Amino acid sequence: MSERTVFEYALLRVVPRIERGECINAGVLVYCRAKAYVGVRTHLDEAKLLTLDPDADVAGVRAALRAVEGVCAGGQAAGQAAHDDAGRRFRWLIAPRSTVVQPGPVHTGLTADPAAETERLLQLLVR
Repeated sequence: MSERTVFEYALLRVVPRIERGECINAGVLVYCRAKAYVGVRTHLDEAKLLTLDPDADVAGVRAALRAVEGVCAGGQAAGQAAHDDAGRRFRWLIAPRSTVVQPGPVHTGLTADPAAETERLLQLLVR
């Protein structure tokens, strides 16, 4: 059995109407210091989003989720944060924001494979 290491994760929530406080889970961010891993998997359920707010900016939400993916991947188009180490990128992404796409609280666990854990959490908590 592979050695398991500590990882942290936070859900990405879509809050289409801040004043109502309703949200849907649309992604999961995972960080594992021991593996220098930061990753994200997203899935936007448009029908759920539009149930909460028929006027929701679906394209804007998708763009915000893609921006998080870009920072995790370290792409050039993602700006300065994408060039930081995995830990700094994760901390930047989980910083509270008053936008439609918000990070949830950070939780911890143990894993031997952070990328597989990212997919498992997406299936369990988002899909």
